[in-house]
Amino acid sequence: MAKLETTQARITRIFDAAAGGKNHFLADRDTVRHFDQAAPALTTAARAVLEFLSRVIRHLAADEGVEQYLIVGSGIPSGPSPRHHLHDVAHQAAAGRPRVLYVESNPMVVTMAQATIEPFTDLVRVVEGDVREIDDVLGDHVVRTYIDWDRPVAVLLLSAYSLHDDEYAHYVVKRLRHTAPAGSFLGLLHTTFDGVPPELLPAIRDLIAMTLPHLAIRSRDEVAGLLEGLDLLSPGLVWVPEWRPGAGDLACREQPSTSGNYGAVARIP
Repeated sequence: MAKLETTQARITRIFDAAAGGKNHFLADRDTVRHFDQAAPALTTAARAVLEFLSRVIRHLAADEGVEQYLIVGSGIPSGPSPRHHLHDVAHQAAAGRPRVLYVESNPMVVTMAQATIEPFTDLVRVVEGDVREIDDVLGDHVVRTYIDWDRPVAVLLLSAYSLHDDEYAHYVVKRLRHTAPAGSFLGLLHTTFDGVPPELLPAIRDLIAMTLPHLAIRSRDEVAGLLEGLDLLSPGLVWVPEWRPGAGDLACREQPSTSGNYGAVARIP
């Protein structure tokens, strides 16, 4: 297991801190503060991402009847109030008893979730794994056995920001879409600089280089390339606040590009 690092900010913990969750450290809160000083939008963007993920899972559970979820790299955001984890959303929206399996590379997140979530339910499991080693992830014993790979599953790839190599990023998407059986879904979340005002871009790039030097940023065309050949659910690849917004989803609604993230969900034939 990787060393538990508390002094270096991590993207999943940063989003948790910005969204008002509890699964983070001082270094992550400091990074949020630095970002908001440069461009006061990270907190709202994090909430827009969490709202998007909740809508995706709610749609897949309630409207598509999905009963299994493989969530790769979410950080298991805790949300600003209790029972707002992604698995809570699935359980509240589904008619049955959906299973949720988180794959997370951050050992702090894994340890906390295994201690605070797994003991109370047989419907959630958390394993340590890195999307940059996708073959190892899919070969993990829990991943192979907790998910019934003969039945449809929703695979949510939320850590594409760690895939710098374009060829390998395409390989990850290909592996996931070909591993999941017909009738499954593939969701993708990806960070971008497309909506950053030109006058702020140098400061944001410098801040990223200092705090998150390994963050992969892609344009809309590049993200669309990862999804080439897949049948996207309406409204396609859009800013996350634009993906089937609900009446109560207010984060970045007026300026969707300030979310800094694109999102899409595809049906796997």
